[in-house]
Amino acid sequence: MGRTLENKKEIVAELKEKLSQAQMVIVIDYKGLSVAELTNLRKQLRPTGTECKVTKNTLMRIAVESDATWQPMQQFCKESSAFLLIRDDIAAAYKVHQDFQKATKKTIVIRGGVMQGIALTEEQIKAVTELPPKEQLMAQVAGALKVLPSKLAVGVNAVPTKLAVGIKEVPASLVRAIKAVSEKDGSGASGSDAEAA
Repeated sequence: MGRTLENKKEIVAELKEKLSQAQMVIVIDYKGLSVAELTNLRKQLRPTGTECKVTKNTLMRIAVESDATWQPMQQFCKESSAFLLIRDDIAAAYKVHQDFQKATKKTIVIRGGVMQGIALTEEQIKAVTELPPKEQLMAQVAGALKVLPSKLAVGVNAVPTKLAVGIKEVPASLVRAIKAVSEKDGSGASGSDAEAA
């Protein structure tokens, strides 16, 4: 029995709510995984603040079509899609995926990801995961500020705030830089690839 229109609207509303809480979404192809394996992946991802959501691609496309932050995800919505909605620790979620893939000896293809309105390849996702956590960066900067001589520190009351804001922007800036480099390197090829798709 198919879903009712009302039921589909509820699913789309739920997806929008979950996306509003995520900082990154990774789209994987779960084809070849058993229900038990998919359930196991979900359990392993939970402690990282990640939810593994399996839903119809059509419903996910509807959920993201009017949201610039997630709209690029539409290109990854095909075949057997599972969506890793990462709220907290991006690096830990990516590591769980990698470890799970090794343990099951199955290739779980990462189609791509989206962060801050930018579509990412698996290599770009990996680059983001290799950044130190935001809290660690802030702690390192705070530690560096403590060693400033008191005369210098008196005139820079706004520096900690500016640095904290700057550090918060680091993942998004890195994503934009990676995207720009990849577009520059493959400017001829990527355009024709996108048209072919």
